[in-house]
Amino acid sequence: MANIRALRFHAKNDVRVEDVTIQACGNDDVRVKIAYCGICGTDVHEYLGGPIFPPQPGQSNPHTGAELPVVMGHEMSGTIVEVGSNISQVKVGQNVAINPSMDDRHHGKERCVTCESGRPNICKNWACYGLSAHGGGFADEIVVRAVSCIPLPKGVSLKVGALAEPLAVASHMIRISGFKKGQDAVILGAGPIGLSLLLLLKSRGARKVIISEVTELRSRQAEKFGADLVVNPLAKSPDGDNFDTWNPVLDAMHGIIVDGADIVFDATGIQSTMDTAMAVVKPGGIVFNVAIHEKPLLINPNSFSFKEVKLMGGICYTNEDFEDVLEDLASGKMAAEDMITSIVPLEKAIQGGFLELIHNRAEHVKILIQPSKSAHQV
Repeated sequence: MANIRALRFHAKNDVRVEDVTIQACGNDDVRVKIAYCGICGTDVHEYLGGPIFPPQPGQSNPHTGAELPVVMGHEMSGTIVEVGSNISQVKVGQNVAINPSMDDRHHGKERCVTCESGRPNICKNWACYGLSAHGGGFADEIVVRAVSCIPLPKGVSLKVGALAEPLAVASHMIRISGFKKGQDAVILGAGPIGLSLLLLLKSRGARKVIISEVTELRSRQAEKFGADLVVNPLAKSPDGDNFDTWNPVLDAMHGIIVDGADIVFDATGIQSTMDTAMAVVKPGGIVFNVAIHEKPLLINPNSFSFKEVKLMGGICYTNEDFEDVLEDLASGKMAAEDMITSIVPLEKAIQGGFLELIHNRAEHVKILIQPSKSAHQV
């Protein structure tokens, strides 16, 4: 069979662009020519310290059978070029975003209680294209189950379609947090997920949204996306004497959000942001963890009890979340494309993508990998 180019994870600090054998397209599968695939923070974590989600050396994923090396990339869009014999819901030539999350449906198993309840993102048999399965988005093409393909609405480009995945993460968190129109929110961190939260909260009727962010570029982007206030959490105290007790975010909120935020989304995942979340959430409010934490946190349960604050968390998304954000994008409510700060070809994915995000993180929001250029690939 023919070969395709793909970026594969071999080990910590060892990812390579190499030729791999093309996958067969099964009866329930579709083959997608990849247009764009975003580099996620998870991809960078794998590069620096993996394997985390990929199988360990000498082992295979129990649900997909995938072994190292695995093709990376899970924030993808592309065009369907082949469909299996059982497929009628999508067709060749359609542009799609791909939900990389895999559940019982992908493994040919009877759906579990969790999947049947509408929460396949926490299926006990969960896996993910681009991390723990055969195939990923940093490649010329991928073969996926048809159920993973969400057609792009008219007016949503393939470039913007690659942003559907981080937007779907944010949409899922907002949905399960119980957010209601007219509420106030604080977002700690203006990376791709933090900015996605901002875009969606503003488009869905948040009254005030305050962003906490250190870097200048991401702070400017948050302002452009409609943040009511952007605060540098490392700002010095005006009097310089109470650095240990002064909280820039809490101080800046006065007069904008009274009594605290209804919901605080922690999109950074360090001790100081959890401490800030507890300081700025209103009594009876919600602290929602969006981040993947590298280290355990110190949390005093009394801080939740005394304010009757709920601590919540979420992971990934469902097809419903993809459909919701694509509908928002098609309506013109969100200028999400402005998150893209660079597009690099597959052969330069390491130097121009991974290492660029590691060494020059403050200069970027989202870098897309473009496996192959096409006149129709917009």
